[in-house]
Amino acid sequence: MVIPKLSDVYKARKIIERYLPRTITEYSSKLSELVGGDVYLKRDDQLPLGAFKVRGGLNILANLSVEERERGVITASTGNHGQSIANACNIFGAKAFIALPKGANPLKVEAIKSLGAELLFHGKNFDDAREYAERLAMQEGFRYIHPVNEPLIIAGVATQALEIVEDVPDVNAIFVPLGGGSGASGACIVTKSINPDIKVYAVQSESSSAGFLSWKQGGVRTAGNETFAEGLATGTGYDLPLSVLKAHLDDFILVTDDEIRASICLLIEKAHTLAEGAGAAALAGIIKSGEKLVGKKMVAVVSGGNITLDQLEQSIKSFKS
Repeated sequence: MVIPKLSDVYKARKIIERYLPRTITEYSSKLSELVGGDVYLKRDDQLPLGAFKVRGGLNILANLSVEERERGVITASTGNHGQSIANACNIFGAKAFIALPKGANPLKVEAIKSLGAELLFHGKNFDDAREYAERLAMQEGFRYIHPVNEPLIIAGVATQALEIVEDVPDVNAIFVPLGGGSGASGACIVTKSINPDIKVYAVQSESSSAGFLSWKQGGVRTAGNETFAEGLATGTGYDLPLSVLKAHLDDFILVTDDEIRASICLLIEKAHTLAEGAGAAALAGIIKSGEKLVGKKMVAVVSGGNITLDQLEQSIKSFKS
């Protein structure tokens, strides 16, 4: 696994811009007033499929050989990555097999199915599904796409950060939700190449903190995996993003699931933005950072908007209580 460079991100953008619109980085006056600094939202929830991961799927499928596509592609996901690979396979003519945990977000499951992928339900969480997909790839000869340890996926999702620094060149800090780490490592690659003074903060649920522990302890670690925010729900760290984060991440912020739920409601109330749990985590990280951000210009990545009605209802109940 080779760490992507900024040049790889520019190459990825040439592919991705054929299929995806550029998303806005919009200023929120009410959130700015709330935190005492200038808050911008990177609205990747507005992308087709409602999540940032669509960027990575397009980049990796565009770079696969004809033989790899003909063999069929398999991956594992809690939802958004699966949508991304299914969508890209649909565009590039490859058969997609997506392993998902039982009880996966039904909105994301239906979206993956509608894109023509074959769904393979296995286990109670993402890591169970991932291990199952890896076994099937070996048995059946499919081209396995790791959800995180893929340089082309990281380069693809890093186009998000490239747009941020172009739209807000004087940004002081970018807050990125972290599940597997592709988004946060991509942001580090871009910012530290263009302007090393820009701080990058990863935000993860303390209920699924393997990424944080891996970064803190300097090697891949496992941890409990209990968060409701399925986009953050990984029980292990991953080598490729960890190698980038160890070198370049400025800090890691753990937030509670209730803090994520509160941020879902704040995004609705103050920014007219409907985010899923992972999509609201970056704002939760900004709020938790408190006074050190007063007077700063910051961007919260709204990574996705695929929230179920039940998740929304529970968030509102928690926020009101």
